[in-house]
Amino acid sequence: MKFKVKYPRLIIFFITILIAIVVFHEGRNYVPFHNFLTSWGYFGTFLGGLFYAYGFTAAPSTAVLLVLAEEQNIVLAVLIGGFGALLSDLIIFKFVRYSFIGEIKELEKEKIIKYFSKKEKTLFGRYYKHIFPTFAGFLIASPLPTEFGVTMMANIKTMSIKKFMIIAYLLHSLGILTIFVIGNLI
Repeated sequence: MKFKVKYPRLIIFFITILIAIVVFHEGRNYVPFHNFLTSWGYFGTFLGGLFYAYGFTAAPSTAVLLVLAEEQNIVLAVLIGGFGALLSDLIIFKFVRYSFIGEIKELEKEKIIKYFSKKEKTLFGRYYKHIFPTFAGFLIASPLPTEFGVTMMANIKTMSIKKFMIIAYLLHSLGILTIFVIGNLI
């Protein structure tokens, strides 16, 4: 008998959230584990930032950053964590921009995409040019799966790698700053 899981990615995603809860709880309350996490110092913050950018590792890395928040200088930690997240984003950005270009051009020919392309100005008024990048920016800054936001940014034809790097770094740093502030409050 063959056993097939209907939603394997969603199950894995929820398991990572459970892992994040355990990491956060044990990282705060179980001294040996807390000491292990804090012994990594700012390199741990860099790794937390690096994994913050990927959907399946965002929740556990957020938990690690919350634990490290009360142990580190918030400004230095945000700068280092933001850099780690930026490196991950660059990998995603380059992969999408150069590997998916053919499929994206084919997708643009689909009726539904053409329909929404024609209707977006009507739907969003004069702000239509800002809705797509704003939503992508929100996804990048939050611990939600960054891959979607980066993919959206990579598909903006006027987005250079340099411009993307600046935007992604600032957005991730803002997200990590928020995590560190929350970590210091709880």
